[in-house]
Amino acid sequence: MLEHYVKINAIRNRKCKMAKVAITGISGFVGSNVAAVLSQFGHEVVGLVRTNRPDLPWPSRVVDFDSVESLTEATRNCDAVVHCAIANDFNRLTQDREYAYDSYVGMTARVAKASVANGAHLVYVSTDWIMDGTQHMSLESNAGNPLNLYGFLKAMSEQVCRDLAEDSHAICRIAGVMGRHQAAENNPRCQDVGFGYFVDTLVRTLKEGKPFAVWGPDFVNKVTTPSLATEIGAQIERVVSRRAVGNFHLVGDDAVTRLELAYATCDVFELDPSLIHESPVPESEKFAAPVPVDSSLSNLETKRRLGLGPTSLIDLLRAFRREIETGEVQTLTKPEA
Repeated sequence: MLEHYVKINAIRNRKCKMAKVAITGISGFVGSNVAAVLSQFGHEVVGLVRTNRPDLPWPSRVVDFDSVESLTEATRNCDAVVHCAIANDFNRLTQDREYAYDSYVGMTARVAKASVANGAHLVYVSTDWIMDGTQHMSLESNAGNPLNLYGFLKAMSEQVCRDLAEDSHAICRIAGVMGRHQAAENNPRCQDVGFGYFVDTLVRTLKEGKPFAVWGPDFVNKVTTPSLATEIGAQIERVVSRRAVGNFHLVGDDAVTRLELAYATCDVFELDPSLIHESPVPESEKFAAPVPVDSSLSNLETKRRLGLGPTSLIDLLRAFRREIETGEVQTLTKPEA
């Protein structure tokens, strides 16, 4: 035990400007953006993957996610482990509860144990859907009150991090993530009852001169605080560099409805707002359980602790537009000095 604390203190006392960071879910939307930003900021990135992935633009290691020993060996000498991986087959999650629990809570526990064994900082990427949707701009101290299985599994995974990595964890909740996949040519999904891929789908559709149906007003997540995937990566870099502990809301400053987000996107991207209309959620796309109406998150305490500047919705949308036009990673938050 003494050796463990000596290792943690040694890592805390050295600067993490050039940290070595392991990332689960590196081939996914959020994970690939985190990897792209950390790499651009000068950190060494390694992806933890189930099978060999020579197509990824970053080094990777094949690990057995069912084995703490395999995860421990793969993350040896890493300063931080960013746990982004999720199981996103929601039908299977509902039908196979043992699989669902192990894919989220069990895997998070194994990643946490491996991180602790190596004295690495555990960064867990969580979600605004741990909230019940009844509180506007929920604080970082809010432990949540999930309405559905996905929110429950994420909230339970948060608690695992607190219990197993008490003094070496950061829970980073994200919401309404805009952006494009950094490890695939096309985004794998379109609009859903949350805000995932909403802006990118809208931009692609309106650029083709086609109408876009904003789902609502019922059976959807109506209000959130959107951010940009690359900006989330930049703020995670700040978490890693400061080895920050606790709950953080890596979201933009502005809470908006789906329609407000659609019209703001039209303004920034210079698209035709007359192509936008509201439409009920297609029966085939309805979530299998209730979803939070207002999942907006306050980021005031996060900004104070991480030294972050303004991240307005308009600035985030402008950064996303530059990203699309240039093909280069764009962030509002710069590397830790």
